Amino acid sequence: MAPLSQILPAFGRACRVLVDSVRLERLLAPSLRAAPLTHAALLFGPPRSPPFYTEKGIIASMAASTHPNLPPAEHADLAPANAPAADQPLQAKLAALEARLRDLGSLMVAYSGGVDSAFLAATAYRVLGNQMLAVLADSPSLARRDLEQACAFAQSLGMPLHVINTDELDKPEYQRNDANRCFHCKDELFTSMEALRPTLGFTHIAYGMNADDTRDYRPGQRAAEQHAVLAPLAEAGLAKLEVRALSKAAGFALWDRPAAPCLSSRVEYGRKVTREVLEQVEKAEDSLRQLGFRELRVRHHGELARVELARTELPRALSMEMLDAITAALKQAGFQYITLDCSGFRSGSMNAILPVEVLARRGA
Repeated sequence: MAPLSQILPAFGRACRVLVDSVRLERLLAPSLRAAPLTHAALLFGPPRSPPFYTEKGIIASMAASTHPNLPPAEHADLAPANAPAADQPLQAKLAALEARLRDLGSLMVAYSGGVDSAFLAATAYRVLGNQMLAVLADSPSLARRDLEQACAFAQSLGMPLHVINTDELDKPEYQRNDANRCFHCKDELFTSMEALRPTLGFTHIAYGMNADDTRDYRPGQRAAEQHAVLAPLAEAGLAKLEVRALSKAAGFALWDRPAAPCLSSRVEYGRKVTREVLEQVEKAEDSLRQLGFRELRVRHHGELARVELARTELPRALSMEMLDAITAALKQAGFQYITLDCSGFRSGSMNAILPVEVLARRGA
């Protein structure tokens, strides 16, 4: 029998999944699902043309935006046509988020293209206009697919975007891949953003932590605290499923995008993180997507790849033809042995081996 220190975290995650599934059904009420939305008309107005896009490391001229150099109040077409047709508490949280962003005046948002940081960045752009800037960190730990999707979303909104290169992979404390790896990654990101902030004339830095994240083991939160980085979504009390519901109401196609943490999170603790290891994981996961799987992880255990697929997708993987296809694809990526995890996909499964006293620290 597994030790209690491993059973309790797994039981807690299972309970949260059950509770979250009920909450999502309530949040996405019939009034939200009544008619399909083809663009961001509900919260953010229609997409703007021509699109705004930035090259890596260069802030494109604001003249490229349909709203060049306008103060926030003049972004009339970005104002919400209606609040999302949800319950009053959710509307109140959205209003609190908007008020908080307005009070900040100017803001750089650590942007990854995931639903949390994307919704925060888009809301900040709607409220603050050109007094906000989305900052996307590019490094070997960011999958090329995620980079492209993040840039495409910013382009679709005409949102100011600045891509920077970060060098966490060159640091021994990151390479050694212990339980504090995430701290060193975020520390590198926020240090780079702090160096940019006064040069570009922004007052604050924020990132996409939501209210649920405070309950998980996320050492990156400690880096945010040390750099005085704000978490407006968490401050407004917005949980993950509420962010998804608001993103769906805004017409964002990414509202149900699976979480996509950095590639290093797939590597077992204690195994050195290298460019070659990250490229191997990325190639393996891309090959599984080409086979039609959507929510997945390829966990790197040296010569062995442990494949996690969403439980709803597991039955499709269990034919001999598909098992052979998965095996061939992952061997092509460089793995010698391939195993399919019968528990299915679960976020943060690598943390199951961490001592209970480490997990108890949560974001600390």
